[in-house]
Amino acid sequence: MRHSWVLLVAMLWSCAGQEPDNLGVHEGQLAPCPARPNCVSSDAADAEHLVAAYVLNAAPEPSWATVREIVAAYPRTTIVTVDDTYLHAECRSRLFGFVDDLELHLRPDDAIIAIRSASRVGYSDLGANRARVDEIGALLQQRHIVQ
Repeated sequence: MRHSWVLLVAMLWSCAGQEPDNLGVHEGQLAPCPARPNCVSSDAADAEHLVAAYVLNAAPEPSWATVREIVAAYPRTTIVTVDDTYLHAECRSRLFGFVDDLELHLRPDDAIIAIRSASRVGYSDLGANRARVDEIGALLQQRHIVQ
């Protein structure tokens, strides 16, 4: 019986995948999406992966504090890295614990928050990353942070 639990935990742990080594902001941009449909980004060059950046309605600094609050409260999400302009969080799926990397980049000079959400493993995410970006955007709109 104990062996079965160890095996189950090991299988679920493998769903997490390894943290990609290209996360973060490079030359003012978030990493490009891989050639799979399980990633969306406001910095994407192609329509399949492209989502709109969040356009700020309010001052950048207080808006960024609200963004951090909303992401921290988002279900099954853990903030891994955060500073004055960048946030990386891990979002786990409800059933199997698959990990998606959520990144937000405050660009105060452009009055936007760039966003990227990507699955670590698999090919398709059945629209989960796009839905997450839309849901977080809706929460920010409710707080009058973004348009």
